[in-house]
Order: sequence, then C-alpha cells, then structure tokens
Amino acid sequence: MLSIAWSVTVHAQSKDPIKIGFSMSLTGAVAPNGRQLLTSLEIWRDDVNAAGGLLGRPVELVYYDDQSTPANVPAIYTKLMSVDKVDLLLGPYATNMTAPAMPIIMQANKTTISLLAIGVNRHFNYDRYFSMVPISSEGVAAFSRGFFELAAAQNPKPTTVAMIAADAEFARTAADGAKENAKKLGLKIIYDRSYPPTTTDFAPVVRAVQAANADIVFVAAYPPDTVGIVRSAHEVGLKPKMFGGTMIGLLATPLKVQLGPLTNNLVIMESFVQAPTFNFPGLQEMLAKYRDKAKGQQIDPYGIGFAPFGYAAGQILAKAVTETKGLDHDKIAKYIHANKFQTVAGEISFGKDGEWSEPRTVFTQFQDVQPNDVTQFRDGSKQPILWPEKYKTGTMIYPYSAEKK
Repeated sequence: MLSIAWSVTVHAQSKDPIKIGFSMSLTGAVAPNGRQLLTSLEIWRDDVNAAGGLLGRPVELVYYDDQSTPANVPAIYTKLMSVDKVDLLLGPYATNMTAPAMPIIMQANKTTISLLAIGVNRHFNYDRYFSMVPISSEGVAAFSRGFFELAAAQNPKPTTVAMIAADAEFARTAADGAKENAKKLGLKIIYDRSYPPTTTDFAPVVRAVQAANADIVFVAAYPPDTVGIVRSAHEVGLKPKMFGGTMIGLLATPLKVQLGPLTNNLVIMESFVQAPTFNFPGLQEMLAKYRDKAKGQQIDPYGIGFAPFGYAAGQILAKAVTETKGLDHDKIAKYIHANKFQTVAGEISFGKDGEWSEPRTVFTQFQDVQPNDVTQFRDGSKQPILWPEKYKTGTMIYPYSAEKK
C-alpha cells in the first residue's frame, strides 16, 4: 500500500486547518472514477478556502491511495484518525472499499459521507453514516429497477434473464437487487454466474451467456470488466433483446470513447447525467472548473458521472459544520439527518439509514455513438434518458440487436 499522503492547503491562514481525511482509489480497477471524485473535492476545498474557510479556518484534504483494494482501507482510516488526527471524514469511494472501513469508523464514533457506495449500511445500521448514491431506503433494488421495468414494457415482453456479476461487494449487491426486480416482474432467471475480479478473458463468460439464449442480459461489472465484456459480446455476436445493467466502467468518458460504437444500444444505470432535468444551481460553474483542471491530465475530461457527488458531499459536510458551529461528530450527524441540502447534485435529504430520502437513478441508452470522438459525450445527446418518465429525454431502441448506425 502506498504510504504517501497528499496534504494541501490553498490559502495560508494563521489558524490551524480543519483536516478532512479519506481514502481514494487513485490507481487500480476503479481509479478512473476515483480521480474524478478527488478533483471535485479539490475544487470544493479551493472554493471553501477562497470564501474564508470553515469556522474561519482553512480546509485541508488528507488522503491516501487505497489502490482500489479493500484490504488497504482499514489501515488508512486508522492512520487518518490516530496519526494524522483528521477532524472530519469522507468516503471511502465505492462499495468494496466502504464496507471494510465501517468497523474502524464506527469504533471511533465518527461521521462519514461515503462516496458512491451501495447498500453498505444495511449490514451496520450506523446512525452516523451517509451515502451519496441516490438509491433511497429502497436499497439495492433501486439500482436496477428501471432496467427491468423498461424490459417489461417492451412488446413482445421478454421472459428470460441471464445475469453475470463480478464476485466482489458492489457487483454482488447490484446483482442481488437485480434478481429481486426480475422476479417481481415475472421474468425467469435462467443463467446466473459470477466471475473472479481478476478475470481478464471474458470470451468464455460471454459464450456461456450466449448458450443460455436469454432474452435479457444483465451485467454488474467494474471498469476493466466492462471493457472485456462489451468487446467479447461483439466478438461472439451476442444478440439478446436487451443488454446492459450496472456497468460502472461506462460512466467514465475515456472508456466510452475507447469502446465507441460497440456501446450502441446498451442500457445502463447512471446516477448523474448531463441533461436539462439535471441542471442544478452551481453545477455548470463547478463542471467548468473541473474541465479546466482536467486538461492535460489522465482523468475524465467532463466529470459528469462522479464529480457532482464529490463536490456535493463537501457542501453537505460544510453546511453541517457551519450550522452546528463546530466539529462534534454527533451534532454533525444529527444535523445532516434533520435537514435538506441544496447542492450541485440537486436537493438532497437523508433517511434514517443514511440513504437518500428520494431515489434518483436513471437508465440511459447509448445511441448512434461514433468512433474516436470524445466531444460527442459532452452534452448527453448520445445517451438519452429512458427511465424514469420524470427525466426521460429519448426513446428506447429495441431490441438490442436492432440495426446500429
């Protein structure tokens, strides 16, 4: 595990800084998303410090690269609290990293706002935990409900489902919710397999799915897996009626560009998109700063899928600290539970379990994606929202095997 901490204060001020600690996946499987979140938190820090800091003190970020490895996380949070003496906590990012951090955070009675982890608190029931994933107390089922409701609305209605998922916390959790939704809608699961996270050759996995000949193929995968699965599906000629799922690699612009037209007609879950219905106060200003910082770096050039949540987590924490006039974790947690927050990711409030009070996941479909063109993903036109109706911006192409432009 890397032993280097990054610690930066933008404006030198006479008072001691308020230290905010977290781990972040800056290398490894989910690093494309982790680097987006870090950049957005740095922008939030700079904005807070430019406005005078928190409680009249500068904000300092103290963070370590967990290398997308869950085993690294407990030691990082132990060090943040016992050695670095951070005042506040955020994160970690992702379900796989958040779950092993929770016992350490709970033992210290600290408050944290996790960055895009799903279903973690159903295991811990910790009242100082909050999640930035917009799935609500509905839980993991909210992560795939739209996918199966879209499927059930098609004519003729598909009847069978094949599911594949990585054998790791996030993917297993997403797959569990998908099974619930499929069964509720009367869809029969005829193939259900997991694969080791170290898998690099997905051709055998996809051939087995093809042999099952299901109407729908639902995938719960990480960024490297997503690339392998989509490429293998193209190579073996997989042609179900509907194909997609919780493929978080496809939330990162570089991977969208890398796969190009191979993504066409895939239907995926997203938590944040570039659309008129998602244009919340302060969002465009934050994204402009993000895009300026992203130039010349090996990170997502647009930051749509993740950056708003990192910045919003900072906004929520800052509001709670300001209104409670201190750094008492109990008071901060109670304030977050009791109030609504206006953020660049929209209005957010939390239920008793620390999840959003109202769900806001959407399902989009890749349509008419062209090769080697990063700019086509800037405005969301290549991924219209199909579900829910409240946010809908386009019409579904069905079946998946329909002619791709």
